[in-house]
This record gives sequence, C-alpha cells and structure tokens, in this order.
Amino acid sequence: MRGLNSNKTQIRNGVFTEIARLAYEGGTAKQLDDLPYKILPGELSTYRDSIFLERAIVGQRLRAAMGMSVHDASVNSNVSDGVDESMIEEKYYEPPLIDVIKFACNACPEKLVTVTDACQGCLEHPCIEVCPKKAIRIKHGRSFIDYDKCIRCGKCVEACHYHAIIKFERPCAKVCGMNAIKSDEYGRAEIIHDKCVSCGMCLVNCPFSAIVDKGQIFQTIKAIQSDTPVYAILAPAVAGQFEGLPSNKIRSAFQALGFKNVVEVAVGADLCTIEEAKDFLEEVPAKIPFMATSCCPAWAQMINRDFPDQADKISMALTPMVLTARLLKKHRPNSKIAFIGPCAAKKLEASRKSVKSYVDFVLTFEEVAGMFNAKGIDFNEIPVDSEPLNEASADGRGFATSGGVAAAVQNYIQLIDPNREIKLAKAEGLAECKKMMIMAKSGKYNGYLLEGMACPGGCIAGAGTLLPINKASQQLKASCKEASFTQAADTTYASWIPDLENFEKTSKKLSDNKE
Repeated sequence: MRGLNSNKTQIRNGVFTEIARLAYEGGTAKQLDDLPYKILPGELSTYRDSIFLERAIVGQRLRAAMGMSVHDASVNSNVSDGVDESMIEEKYYEPPLIDVIKFACNACPEKLVTVTDACQGCLEHPCIEVCPKKAIRIKHGRSFIDYDKCIRCGKCVEACHYHAIIKFERPCAKVCGMNAIKSDEYGRAEIIHDKCVSCGMCLVNCPFSAIVDKGQIFQTIKAIQSDTPVYAILAPAVAGQFEGLPSNKIRSAFQALGFKNVVEVAVGADLCTIEEAKDFLEEVPAKIPFMATSCCPAWAQMINRDFPDQADKISMALTPMVLTARLLKKHRPNSKIAFIGPCAAKKLEASRKSVKSYVDFVLTFEEVAGMFNAKGIDFNEIPVDSEPLNEASADGRGFATSGGVAAAVQNYIQLIDPNREIKLAKAEGLAECKKMMIMAKSGKYNGYLLEGMACPGGCIAGAGTLLPINKASQQLKASCKEASFTQAADTTYASWIPDLENFEKTSKKLSDNKE
C-alpha cells in the first residue's frame, strides 16, 4: 500500500538506495553480489522461512533495478551476472518491463470462495438456497462448499448475514484490468506479456513483493556524472511526494542530486491541453464520433490492443512528457532528460523509437527517493529555490488526477468557442476503461471526450508513488492553487504546437532562466 512503511516498502527502498549509492560511489558489478547481505544482514530470516531465500529475492530485485532480467530458481547464477553491460548510461531495460520473481510468489489461489470460522450454522442457510449449482451443504453444523460443483459466482458471499463466506482472489490478478495474469504449472503468478500494458498495478498490490519493474537509476546517475547536462522533468503528481520537501525547494533538491535543472511536465500538459482541444474541435463529430485522450500510455496501449478498430479515435496530441522533453531538447540539444514521475508505463513509452531521442531516462518517485537516501540529502538543509517552479497552469498540474485532463480540455474549448458543448466521460482503472470503450464503440458516447486513466485515482495513484491517494490528492490541490495562472491558454509556449518551427521565440523564457 502506498504511504505505508511496511516491510515491502522498506526492502524496495533499500534496493533503490543501494543501487543509487553504488552508482554515486563508482561501484563495480561484482559489488552487487554483496548488497543482499548489506540490505538483509545477520543469520536469521525476518520475512520468510529462510534468510537465504530472502537474500535471493533481494538479489533479483537488485537485478531488476539495474534494468536486467530476473533469474528463476533453476539457474545457477550470481546477482552480478551480465550486469556489466548495464553499468553505462546508454542502456534501456531488458524487456519485459514488468515481471514476476517466481520463487518470491506465494502461489495465491486465482479465485476461491471459502467458508470462514465466522459461520454460525444458522437456521435459514441462505447460502444453500441461493447457490445455483447446489454446491453448499451443512457439514458438522457449518456450511461446506463442494468445489467440484462451485462456479465461484459469489452469490453465497452476498447472501450470508454474518459475512462468513468470502471470495478470495489473487491480489495481482484482481487489479489487472487486462486479464494479463495467469498461473504457471506450480500455481505461481505469470504475466501474459502480450496482454500487459505495464500499468504496474500488479506490483503495487502484490503483498509478497514478488512482481518488479525494471529501472534506470544506475544509468541516470552515470549520465549525471558525465560531462553531459541532465535535466529532470517532473510530472505534476510530484506534489508532496517527498516528505519534508516543500514546493519551493524542489529545484534545489534535484540539483543536489546532480541534475542541471528542473522543468515541470505540466508545461507540456498545457501544450497537450491546447492540442487535444484543437483535435476535438476539428475531429468530433466531423471525422470521428468521439475522441480519447492520449496522456496515459497504458490506456492508449489498451485501446490499441483490445480495440484496434478504435485506435484512430485516440487524440494525436503528444503526451505531456514528450512535449516537455521536445521543448527542452530543442533548446538544449546536447543534454539528456530524465522524466521523474509516478508511472511504470512511462518507462515503456520512453523505450519507443519515436520517444527515445527525447526522453533518455524514466524514474519513479520511489526510485528517486532512493537517490535522495543514497546522497544523504537533508531537505531541511536545502536552500529555497531562487526560481520557483511556476511556468505551468493549474489546469496543467491537474492532469495528475482523474478527470483533470478532460477538465483542462473543456476549459480551453469554452474559452475559444463558448457556444460549443463538450460532453465528458472518464474511467479509472483499466477494467472500467474497457467498459467505457465498449459503450463508446456501441455509440453510447458519440460527441464525447473520453478520458482514461489506468490507475484508479489517476497519476497520483501510479505504481511509483509514495503517498496514500487521499493525501496525494490534497497535495495536488494545494499545488494547483500555487500555480501562477489557471488555464492552459495563458502558457508562454502556446505558439509552439506541435512542430518546432517557431520554437526559438517561444522557448526564450527557458534560455533566460538561470542554470
């Protein structure tokens, strides 16, 4: 759970911290083999049956954090095997992005309806009466389920007055809106990569921390240590993510990590707002019956995979990450750019050929927290920024929450065409996004702008966030109030959309900023 300092969170943080420390201190691949002993010292296990198993799992997490593939238990290997190839800045992760450490998986049942000790053996026995397959009978004074007959419909669960019957479901599979998780021959979770869109909800919800995504922490730091300036572009969801780091110290804090400077991705969100609004006005309903937002890569990938005949309904606007990176790279062509955000799917987006030349690295807030730990940065000692981050609108920052993208586009359309009605629909979580697309395909949303967010709650609930969703929502609202202007229409960069011909005059403000 986000915001909970659990054993799972501590281990993940330890892995990210040690990988960052290894990079900052110029460590070697061979030192990776010692890190499981540093992260889990001593002789006795804390979390599992064996300290050896615990360290083996941590070792695979370290490999993933380096961008390397995880090994299974049948492979006789060291943590450091093959890692030399990843200890350079010009290295993307080895696909697939998200995978299962098989020997860390608890082999949770896929779906199971079971009677608990709370059963009272009541007179009414509503569970028996509602079961369509007559799979329940009384045995030793309690309800008993015959699993050869049970179809796991859950009617008995709903009927029990004592809530004594529960429907148990594998946590990772339950949250996977793509139905991309199955069981292997040993009952362990296995990702069907042809279906997976890398939203990361499975890794967030696995209580055993058996699912990992691959990272670029080491590679980013090596780039920072080179002669090439590396800029951090921060997603709007950054608001409040790093405890003790106020908004007026963000630039200085990231410069303390070694980044040259910081730019808000909300700047790109403002540009995306304008572009999507123009797309909508030109395309709907003249050319297409409805339009889907383009910002969430997992949502867009879901449409492409499950609704290929509807892919032309996705807005052609580039995502805020790419727009911000293009804006900055045109002005700083010899620089490298690291997107810092809440999203695992952004790593997948940045690996595409069309995006690689703009976005060099993608790190989550959770991974960057490890960098702050490795550097021993005390936010109390960080100076207040000489230049606050204030180049984006409140609407642009609002992209980080569910409904924020659609609201920003609606606000812009109402400015330029007050008489135009724009109908909105939104969905959170890929299962709900699918339902919305099914309805849209059937004609229920003609004339609508559809906003899809793979993560329930929006980007503030992404797989790489640090705050509980309710607190992140409050922090985002405060960030929106701090914005120097409200709507995307007032952005300094409005004339730069989407080509680069007019870039020089619209990017002047960036060149005037102090480095």
